[in-house]
Amino acid sequence: MTSLRRSIQEGVLFLALESDDGLPKLSRAVMEEIGREFAVFAVATDVLGCVLTGTEKAFAAGADIDEISQLTSVQAHEFSRAGQAVMRAVAESGKPVLAAVRGYCMGGGFDLALACHSRVATADAVFAHPGGAIGILTGWGGTQRLARLIGRAQAPEILITGRRVHAADALACGLVEAILPEGDLLPSAAARVRAIARRWNEPHGRIPE
Repeated sequence: MTSLRRSIQEGVLFLALESDDGLPKLSRAVMEEIGREFAVFAVATDVLGCVLTGTEKAFAAGADIDEISQLTSVQAHEFSRAGQAVMRAVAESGKPVLAAVRGYCMGGGFDLALACHSRVATADAVFAHPGGAIGILTGWGGTQRLARLIGRAQAPEILITGRRVHAADALACGLVEAILPEGDLLPSAAARVRAIARRWNEPHGRIPE
């Protein structure tokens, strides 16, 4: 079962997806919890920004397939719309949100990382949308965000084939900004969030999207 651990360190909110098997899944309950956290985050005056992370094995292994397979068509549509709302809350945050990725970043987890303003990773990070290989494309905005991030020439192939993008290739194509040692991942992510927050708080620091 996946849970969300919350902590604040020197003005940075850390939201960590956790699970007993080390492979967090984005169930409806977890997505609702992320949505609630970002509603509080948006108005918190003592928080500069947020680092989203997972376990040593995975940032997130995607949506909970067992749960999705039992949804009616109406419930599935509602889940898709709710997921889109969470991704917008992350992407449109007025404070910087950074994904710190270790291990697998798959499916809906990939969408969540793409919704963040920037991404850093360890050398074992792997990004993919496995559903593309069986004809299922994400409904959480990843198709548009990936294309805007790395270009329309590369994004469709990754989405359609389900090809895994390893850390070195992710850095080369601009999917992540840096590859960091495991022990430096979260401290460096927090430092980056604080630096971005300072720039955004300067006059004319952020260009509106």
